Amino acid sequence: MKTLDLLERRGQLWTIPEGKVLISTINAYSYNVAQTDPCFAEALSQSDVLLSDGTSIVLACRFLQAKCRPQHRCTGWDLFRFEMEKLNGDVYSFLAELPGATGNGGYNTRDVPYWKRRNPSRNKPRVIFIGSTDEILERIRRKAAYEFPNVEVLTYSPPFKPEFSADDNAAIVSFINENDPDLIWIGMTAPKQEKWAYTHWPQLDIHCHLGSIGAVFDFYAGTIPRAPLFMQRFGMEWLFRWMREPRRLFPRYGLGNPRFVWNILKEAFA
Repeated sequence: MKTLDLLERRGQLWTIPEGKVLISTINAYSYNVAQTDPCFAEALSQSDVLLSDGTSIVLACRFLQAKCRPQHRCTGWDLFRFEMEKLNGDVYSFLAELPGATGNGGYNTRDVPYWKRRNPSRNKPRVIFIGSTDEILERIRRKAAYEFPNVEVLTYSPPFKPEFSADDNAAIVSFINENDPDLIWIGMTAPKQEKWAYTHWPQLDIHCHLGSIGAVFDFYAGTIPRAPLFMQRFGMEWLFRWMREPRRLFPRYGLGNPRFVWNILKEAFA
């Protein structure tokens, strides 16, 4: 944690360069998993951009006097809204005053966006969602068509299995490369999604951002509700999720949260 390069505030989403960029998030659960999964730890640390997706990460960085000390959490949802609204021609409200935004909160359309400069003949930017079920992906397509009408959405549901075969991986890579997207979302849950994106990064012939955002697929599709706003603001979104699925999420939060504190203490006094 001490040496990780983390985005320190949401406004820095504007500073992410155009082109091929690997974006991941880290929270208490993924930090715990990374302690015993070297491939996952490497995938996180070697991401081009890493977001502090949890108040626990923000507080831990302050406690450890880490190299990067985020001012607040920047979640996968924040990234999703920012990237999608930016492509659609709008901008998330809390970034409205930053470069590239107009006074009324919209994106400055006088500047030709990167996707249009790269593909002048393309009428709409193309976004690919990889992961989840056909039902959830269909919900995403319908909602995005209404909420982001200026964006073309393509989806791919890979087989549900612990490990993909070589043919499975080749099919996903081919789908991405053949469709030449302007943005990619991976939703296979951690650590599978980050490890897949990292290990197949050299094979992806893309010129866009790729974000591993897991549960955001369900949030956006409406199959899993987000916590009330007051719980989000006080860093208690994890508690809302645990209350909804206490048995399934007990290992993640009931055992995982104390383990996270212990891991941070070990790092502090190592």
